[in-house]
Amino acid sequence: MLDNFTGIDDTQKKQLIDAIAQITVLIAGADGMIDTAETAWASKLTKIRSYASDELLNEFFKHVGKTFSEDLNAEILALPKETDPRTQLLAEKLMLLNEPLAKLPNPIGASLYSSYTSFAKHVAEASGGFLRMWSVSGEEKKLMSLPMLTPIELIVEEDEA
Repeated sequence: MLDNFTGIDDTQKKQLIDAIAQITVLIAGADGMIDTAETAWASKLTKIRSYASDELLNEFFKHVGKTFSEDLNAEILALPKETDPRTQLLAEKLMLLNEPLAKLPNPIGASLYSSYTSFAKHVAEASGGFLRMWSVSGEEKKLMSLPMLTPIELIVEEDEA
């Protein structure tokens, strides 16, 4: 499973995969209601990213897409229905990703971090606004940068620049 994700164990790989459903619930539920437009778009986005993302993450998103709907529904059922406790619990779960993200080879960790924040932004923009697209609530805006994650910058070697 995820052979290029070296430096972490299978449990940590599973954490990274589960994060996509957790990010979806965090952002979709930030304004108090988990909108089906947001969850449907998240599901489509996992499929799109399995072939149209950074090549380093194609296999990752294929794994995510295999069980995304089931994982998303399980997260929704297992989490508190009230917004604040749900948001707090998800933030705590996502904070645990800092360790495996930092252990990954830098290009993969940086790409995955960027993909997570981009994914959150796309989910936030999936509901509201003109034709129910491209409008982000204040609650979503606070969370879509995933402030609980430590940013990982791509390190470019001198001879590669």
